[in-house]
Amino acid sequence: SQLVESGGGVVQPGGSLTLSCTGSRINLNDATVGWFRRPPGKEREGVSCINISGRDIYYAGSVEGRFTISRDSAKNTVYLQMSNLQPEDTAVYSCAAGATLWTPQAMCLAFRNGDGDWGQGTQVTVSP
Repeated sequence: SQLVESGGGVVQPGGSLTLSCTGSRINLNDATVGWFRRPPGKEREGVSCINISGRDIYYAGSVEGRFTISRDSAKNTVYLQMSNLQPEDTAVYSCAAGATLWTPQAMCLAFRNGDGDWGQGTQVTVSP
């Protein structure tokens, strides 16, 4: 994969985690980047997406106010800071990179497997 996620793990409710998405053979500074998650037994959903400048950001309603997406251009990395995690946040989290024509909102709502590059995913489990 050209995208590598890290930072997943097991955390108690109310806890925090920060996920990282690093481009290994892809320049994330030239891409709209998004974080997606697939809860157990459910469809994949867009969590948060960010444009190349970082000034246009989309958050799903279920995470707004708790999650923060950001870029580090020098590290070719996009982060997802997650706080006040709840059991319903348990999922495999994947990052994806798409062409800049994707707005963050469009990417989070409509991006599919064939639309760009995807990472392998990292498991986040929120459990007492």
